[in-house]
Amino acid sequence: MSDEIEQFLIYLATERGLSTNYQLIVQRSLETFADWASHRGLALKGIAPGDITDFLAFRKRSGLQASTVRLDAVAIRIFFRFLVSRQGWSQNPAESLSLPRPEKHLPETLNPGDVRRLIESVGQGDPQGLRDRAMLELLYSSGLRVSELCNARLENLDLESGFIRVTGKGNKTRLVPIGAPALAAMKSYLESGRPTLVKPKTGAEIFLSVRGKKLTPQRIWQLIKQYAARAGLEINVFPHLMRHSFATHLLGGGADLRIIQELLGHADISTTQIYTHVEKSGLKAVLKKFHPRG
Repeated sequence: MSDEIEQFLIYLATERGLSTNYQLIVQRSLETFADWASHRGLALKGIAPGDITDFLAFRKRSGLQASTVRLDAVAIRIFFRFLVSRQGWSQNPAESLSLPRPEKHLPETLNPGDVRRLIESVGQGDPQGLRDRAMLELLYSSGLRVSELCNARLENLDLESGFIRVTGKGNKTRLVPIGAPALAAMKSYLESGRPTLVKPKTGAEIFLSVRGKKLTPQRIWQLIKQYAARAGLEINVFPHLMRHSFATHLLGGGADLRIIQELLGHADISTTQIYTHVEKSGLKAVLKKFHPRG
């Protein structure tokens, strides 16, 4: 099966233009399937729909998450589709293969009090403190992805109108409002913090390291961990948690789901709808706490 897998990977790279990471994921799934089939004496053209189902069941019994088994199923399905369309196969054993349902995980969130403790744990006595306070305020105020925060540029920031233009997934840009506390923190940082971090080769990115380069997602992750520990927060705090909290608190305050979708930059409303489940879980907690038969 190795020759067919290699030809398929070349097709993914040259004709589909898919990323190297995705190619590696597909390669790993197909090579695992090929090894499983080989141990059972199955030739490629002798594989039946039941064999594919047995392989996926084997993978699930191995303790893998449903998301991983789903990746295997997707790889196998598009692999056999390629063999039919490009290699002249008359039958596709994966044609009727149903994909395992993806697991739905409710996002963790911070409550408003925890967000306040996290932000207020940042001292503002030096340029880094001013930067980090502005960074946390903006993450929570505008629901930015950490990559959007890292790539945010001065020319896309309008402090007077209180908006920032960011580029998100799929290279799509959107205009996001900035709350009053975040605006105040941004002004303080830009006036008294960022100028001291600028170096001769510094670009137009808003948030800079001590070397004058834009902050990386890894560094922002480290900083948030440090401030969460300082604030005494026991929950696992990470940059995307601020985005989850932003959306959940908006929904809890009565914001329309379509508005939240626009603010988050979600292409599909179904992605945003997960926050309705978070809100419902909060309602259940209220019922259990306050109702005599909850």
